[in-house]
Amino acid sequence: MSDEIRALHKDAQISAQKVRPMADAVRGLPVSRALGVLELSPKKSARLLEKVLKSAIANAEQNNGLDVDQLIVSTARVDEGQTLKRFRPKGMGRMRKRYHRRSHITIAVRQAS
Repeated sequence: MSDEIRALHKDAQISAQKVRPMADAVRGLPVSRALGVLELSPKKSARLLEKVLKSAIANAEQNNGLDVDQLIVSTARVDEGQTLKRFRPKGMGRMRKRYHRRSHITIAVRQAS
């Protein structure tokens, strides 16, 4: 785990359930292919994962001097964040609870061996 360089996005305004399929799609891929997969997807989760992946790549290149062409996505994890609970008025004087779910996105890259 110490040879992994990671980047985080805390409290992303999207539910973890929507982000996990895209995270599964890029896990284990070389970073160039992972970026290609994310750029071709029309989903909001792909935009968020792409930003975090680019940040992890920049961390590896700038802080650790690693070669970008040799990096692979070792970890792509999405955890549930805080859930904001809000209420909406409904018919006949009732209220309905609405949940604004958030997630924490973690991506770690490492040098391929």
